Amino acid sequence: MNYTFNNGIYRNFLTIVILFLSFLLLTIAVIYIDKEAIGPQDSVVGLGKINGYVHETVGLNMKWYLASEWLGWIALALVPGFSAFGLIQLIKRGSLKRVDDNILILVFFYILVALIYAFFEMCIINYRPVILKGSLEASFPSSHSMVVLFIMATSIAQFRIRIKNPLLKNIVVLISALIMIITIAARLLSGVHWSTDILGGILLGATLASAYQLTIHYRATAG
Repeated sequence: MNYTFNNGIYRNFLTIVILFLSFLLLTIAVIYIDKEAIGPQDSVVGLGKINGYVHETVGLNMKWYLASEWLGWIALALVPGFSAFGLIQLIKRGSLKRVDDNILILVFFYILVALIYAFFEMCIINYRPVILKGSLEASFPSSHSMVVLFIMATSIAQFRIRIKNPLLKNIVVLISALIMIITIAARLLSGVHWSTDILGGILLGATLASAYQLTIHYRATAG
């Protein structure tokens, strides 16, 4: 039993390390490799040939953009939902220590994701390939992809813990997975990000979601 636990922790940790290192390598590549002024107002983007080719192939599609926006709002609605669930537990149980660990850890990660989002809004690596709001906007990593992937992946973990009916659980998990996949695909097809922005968002979101899974797994096993 101990071997299984340790082996599982090791595999999960290794996954997180690989995902995060992949994100760091991609970030370095975008900053330093094949930089070309192919964006609006001659803004420069790394890995220019790849990004330029994908953007020219995909083009700009506002229908996909709006679809990704609406699905993103659906995902974001889960944040106050799970946060309120934790608050209700706090009120009923009268102590923060008696709130479920997986909920407290989830709220912590929500805050962490918000801080990472703010960081990349201030520390701009490249700009969008299109102007949507009258001026250049930060684009790497795709915060939309990162946030939706993290929210839906961690929500799936919560649904698996809390929904007891197997059929209902499978349906909710499937819908959640589809929201995550379709939102990210729609973001890419919309053309409002460079392809490396989307990949960066996926890698960073998966890193954070995996870190959450590892933390709650460790807490549940240790407890």
